Amino acid sequence: MKPNVISIVLGGGRGSRLFPLTHSRSKPAVPIAGKYRLVDIPISNCLNSGYNKILVLTQFNSASLNSHIKNSYHFDIFSKGFVDILAAEQNVDSDQWYQGTADAVRQSMKHLDKYQYDYVLILSGDQLYQMDFREMIECHIANKGDVTIATIPVNSKDATGFGILKASPEGEIESFVEKPSSDVLESWKSEVSEKSKKEGKEYLASMGIYVFNKKVLKRIFDEDPGDDFGKDLIPNAIARGYKTLSFQYDGYWTDIGTIESFYEANIDLAQDLPKFNLFSSNPIYSRARMLPPSKIMGSYVQRAVFADGCIIMADKIENSVIGNRTRVDKGSTVINSYIMGADFYQEAEEMVENESQGIPNLGIGKYCYIDKAIIDKNARIGNHVSIIGGKHLQDGDFETHSIKDGIVVVKKNAVIRENTQIS
Repeated sequence: MKPNVISIVLGGGRGSRLFPLTHSRSKPAVPIAGKYRLVDIPISNCLNSGYNKILVLTQFNSASLNSHIKNSYHFDIFSKGFVDILAAEQNVDSDQWYQGTADAVRQSMKHLDKYQYDYVLILSGDQLYQMDFREMIECHIANKGDVTIATIPVNSKDATGFGILKASPEGEIESFVEKPSSDVLESWKSEVSEKSKKEGKEYLASMGIYVFNKKVLKRIFDEDPGDDFGKDLIPNAIARGYKTLSFQYDGYWTDIGTIESFYEANIDLAQDLPKFNLFSSNPIYSRARMLPPSKIMGSYVQRAVFADGCIIMADKIENSVIGNRTRVDKGSTVINSYIMGADFYQEAEEMVENESQGIPNLGIGKYCYIDKAIIDKNARIGNHVSIIGGKHLQDGDFETHSIKDGIVVVKKNAVIRENTQIS
């Protein structure tokens, strides 16, 4: 019999480490791979696993996320499936917004009473991976777990940034520490596959993906006032004797927490064999846009991903991801960059008028050179602009762009005037 599962996707907080991409949108709403949003990843994993009862908890900068979900996920009246939004709310019981991952779910539990479910699958809205959750749920049920945590082997460098656990040979978690310091790491090594050992990945990290029995989750919330799963509820549940299992995952997974990790995850999609496979039999679902195919005229293209509705007249596009409705004018070069594209097209008359007045049009103008950059949506890059990222650049935030880890991030709706040099 198919287990009765309801999935909860956490919409995230301020996402300050992804600024300026999160200036006007939440982390799960950030565009990825040219045509998707980050939130499409956990939702698609749920749907591909056969779990179509999904709630997305939203709070900060949620307008674009709410709009995307509303316009993307529709089910026929006979399926009983849904992707619904639960926005943070003040009420007679509490005037507080969500204080952490656990608090967000705790405050939302009253809304779950109208649904039939036995297990709660809790997911992050800002991770990139492809996972069949059925295997995790089956492991949880077969081993009579109270809580199951999806885990992934990591190396010592990455381990200090995650919740690290130790499990018995049977997979039961015996201890858990959130973001341990490097001087205590040696004692936190776990049994992992030979492949992971050879790669130096001997620590089991929590992926922030949890399965709870319905009654257990309610009982834990009654017992523990903590705000966060990783810092509070999970370690305390283990200490109180709840049977907490590790479900070890050995596929590709990355946490999109910083500009650098976001940039690297997108650029990798243009490689010959990317770590994240967009062309698998399990599709990534998103909003259906009725856009024309992309048009490329006289450009040299090498290792590039193009979304829909692009008009490309560039001299060269290499090692880059080009988003919906992107326009790159003649003579320009784009390498090692992610161009997010635009939300709309400009009419030809408007473009001619802008050119006569020296106003840049949407997209990349003529004879530009773009290297190691992220160009957010609806940006206007004038003619003869040079944007060259690299470690030689100091981090900083400016009117039209930010620089983080050597990556130049041009802000949404920014206007970069003709002959500007950012290098």
